[in-house]
Amino acid sequence: MVGFFNIFGSLFGYILWFAYSFINNFGIAIIIFTLLFKVILFPSSVKQQKSMAANAKLQAKQKELQQKYGEDKQKYNEELQKLYEKENVSPFGGCLTSLLPMLIMLGIFYSVARPLSNVVHIASEKVTALAEYIHTIPGFSLNSTSIYHEIDILRVFDSISSHSAVTEILTGDEIEKINMLSGGFNFLGLDLLSTPKFTGGILLLIPILCLLTSVGTQIFTMFTKGSPMKNQQGCMKFMFIGLPVLTAWIAYTVPAAVGFYWICSNLFGFVQIIIMNKFYSADKLIAKTEAQHIARLELEEKSVKKY
Repeated sequence: MVGFFNIFGSLFGYILWFAYSFINNFGIAIIIFTLLFKVILFPSSVKQQKSMAANAKLQAKQKELQQKYGEDKQKYNEELQKLYEKENVSPFGGCLTSLLPMLIMLGIFYSVARPLSNVVHIASEKVTALAEYIHTIPGFSLNSTSIYHEIDILRVFDSISSHSAVTEILTGDEIEKINMLSGGFNFLGLDLLSTPKFTGGILLLIPILCLLTSVGTQIFTMFTKGSPMKNQQGCMKFMFIGLPVLTAWIAYTVPAAVGFYWICSNLFGFVQIIIMNKFYSADKLIAKTEAQHIARLELEEKSVKKY
């Protein structure tokens, strides 16, 4: 599983490095990265909105089935499945797209946790050799078994980049890239390489803002007129209740850059919700789906009469 998310971290690292190479600030690179992915994933968000709207439309019919079949769970499930097939609705249609932001956040985590491997894309054997060399330097401590050992290397790299042993391990271009990256993690006074759990202070704003922006976005969505999220159950209910708390805890225990990504994602998500409600509101989607459903039924009826 770690290897799977590390692949995402490496792929995302190329995008982050491309953005970083222009502005030399990792915080701004994350903002650009987040905006880019919001645009790419916008069609999935529309699909999720359609799925939630369709499920909300069926809730009245589901209640009728519950009243009709009472304690006969087997018959109820059979009829419910028929209803989903008839209405061409998947009960779990919105779950996967709801998990995409979490998958992206895990990819971002591995980009930040392993900046040499996944952002600068230094070969693993060179990273290992660099860590082994740092172990031999008096006064430098490095926990090579920690997932953050590449961050530790990045922190001290400016002090050792001119050492002959380092120039033997890395090429001049690689040294230049690492030096360039090491100075770009300060954003608005925040060290995005540090972890709020261990550093505290102003970095505690990161998990707090993660929680507030996530809850705020969810509440705004919930109370938007015609929102299909008002009566969501199952995985969507967890997304509303559990996801803000989970992301805040993750932001508290990992480098601040990960939590900063999530804050950016929430803020851009808020703007996206406003756009979605204007052009893809639940009421409009339900009306459109109903019209398409009626048209399909009429075509089926004509087809049956014809034969």
